[in-house]
Amino acid sequence: MQLQLVVVETGQTWRRALLRMVWDPKNATNHSDYGSFERQGSSSSSSSNNLSEDNKQLRALPLSPLHSQEPTTSSMSDTDLIQRQPLLPLPAKNGHHITVEYEEGPDDHSEDDGRSAGGKANGVVKINITKTDREEQRYPKEKWKTLMAFFCFCFGFVMSTASLSLTHERVPDRDTYPPLPDISFEILPEVRGALDVSEIVIMISTNTAFLVMIFHKHRFIVLRRMFLIVSLLYLMRSVTMYVTVLPMSNTYYYCSPKSNGTTTPWLLATRVWQLMSGFGLSINGKHTYCGDFIYSGHTVVLVISYLFINEYSPDSPKRLFQLLSWLSFVSSGVAIFMVVLARGHYTIDILIAYFVTTRTFWIYHTLANNASLKKSGPHNYLARAWWFPIFRYFEGNVGVKVPRQHEWPLPWPRRFLHKPPNRNS
Repeated sequence: MQLQLVVVETGQTWRRALLRMVWDPKNATNHSDYGSFERQGSSSSSSSNNLSEDNKQLRALPLSPLHSQEPTTSSMSDTDLIQRQPLLPLPAKNGHHITVEYEEGPDDHSEDDGRSAGGKANGVVKINITKTDREEQRYPKEKWKTLMAFFCFCFGFVMSTASLSLTHERVPDRDTYPPLPDISFEILPEVRGALDVSEIVIMISTNTAFLVMIFHKHRFIVLRRMFLIVSLLYLMRSVTMYVTVLPMSNTYYYCSPKSNGTTTPWLLATRVWQLMSGFGLSINGKHTYCGDFIYSGHTVVLVISYLFINEYSPDSPKRLFQLLSWLSFVSSGVAIFMVVLARGHYTIDILIAYFVTTRTFWIYHTLANNASLKKSGPHNYLARAWWFPIFRYFEGNVGVKVPRQHEWPLPWPRRFLHKPPNRNS
């Protein structure tokens, strides 16, 4: 429809210009840019005698104002002007400019944009585009943010162990307060060695999830998300375990003696260091403080390991990593079941841990994968989460969903690399 309007508006001028572009010989003696026009009396007048009468009339068309000939009073349509213009610099996009330069060819010796005195033009148009890394723009590494997320993870872990050290002093005496009624305890038998099996599965699951993240192409983004989500979960757990202290769920677990109200900063720091040195596990004999029930830390680690393996494992070979995801799901379920058999936690601890972990993970990734949800507004209720400002700082520059792409993380051996390593990364 737009072309029809142009034809009606320009009339005979458009048809004549089109015929001129088709029938006019494009050689160096006439012009050097496609679609330009010559007037009568130019250097090509001798050859125009051989043309038909219509073509001679077409040669009387005025020159483009872009050329350096004397001005003319003839009119020119916008379409003719556009066709006679040289390449112009493209507009800036995202702050990166695209420039156009003209280089003289081997036969060019003049200074008039590659046009020699005899009209021969071998000029080369060179387009210089500022080198940009589109992958880096869409998935910025931002290593300093990953480091800050690691510090947040350490802070959350320290707060959780400090809360456990204080909660240990408030645990009810097991001789006076028996375990609370629990439907799982009434149905399932007690197996004392089951907690060790659960913690072995925890170590395998966490190492597997860590390898998946290390081999991910955008490992800094994935690690940053893992550090931040786990730190949020442990910060919330440090509050819930302290505000409500439940009686011991078993009768055989060893608890260190209490300080009887004389908890000093030095004693608190000693307990925190002991728990952190054992990574919060009882299998190494370092977890001897009781009261960390609501909610289950074992369940948090098992569920979050499965969620990261399922979300960021490679797409190919598909069957292999589908099997890995299913094995992680089954092993996590078995390990949680072992926690119940060992009476390490009440059933309510496990249910709350599953609910909080999955919802935090899903809400975080929903916000991260939708750019419109990264802005707070009256209709974005997800932005009302207390940790939303923290999330927006760490995820503000990640534009789209992180793909399941993996690569060899080391610069050696080179046979494992699909392309030469990026020395600037």
